[in-house]
Amino acid sequence: MSNQEVAMLLVHEGNSPKTQWPLVKRTTIVGREADSDIQIDDRQVSRRHAEITQTVEGYTLRDLGSKNGTFLNGEPVTQKPRLIRNGDEVGIALCAKLTFVEDEATAPIILDYKHKPSLKMDMSAKRVWVMDKEITPPLSLAQYNLLELLYKNAGNVVSRDQVIAVVWSDEEAEGVSEQAIDALARRLRERIAEIDAENKYVETVRGHGFRLNLVSRS
Repeated sequence: MSNQEVAMLLVHEGNSPKTQWPLVKRTTIVGREADSDIQIDDRQVSRRHAEITQTVEGYTLRDLGSKNGTFLNGEPVTQKPRLIRNGDEVGIALCAKLTFVEDEATAPIILDYKHKPSLKMDMSAKRVWVMDKEITPPLSLAQYNLLELLYKNAGNVVSRDQVIAVVWSDEEAEGVSEQAIDALARRLRERIAEIDAENKYVETVRGHGFRLNLVSRS
């Protein structure tokens, strides 16, 4: 399994503060509490409900003794780990459904749901697809580095300081203005919009930074 990309769970049903949760840890806890790695804010969900673990065989899912159960493609999951595959549906109690997207998927998978991932990256090859179409000519180095940073933190806000640290060298960083950062984000949006102008992928979060939204709503 590639270490260059990030697997994630896409929320298409349930009360969750984010629509996409990158699996950046070896072991990820799904639960009701705000400090859970993946939070589903519903009384049906246990505080520590389920666990997703990255293994040499792939990602596994197991229930943590929850009251209302964990499901894989509609089938109950016990405390014995079950291997999960690209496109599998993970059910948390009866209140949330999430889709697993594995890190080796370099193009959007086709889902039977209203929400689908529309931007994918192959970080080892430095290639980007939007709506299953590759961005050509390739993004500039600065644009690519910004997108990669946002992609690794999809659904989360990335601060301007984080952007500066990744995109600009130490010598350049001291003189980088907010206008320069905004201009870079604008150029990245324009390149993505060449393929898909309907959806807002790179979102400015006023006073905080930027967030990448990978899920389009059809």
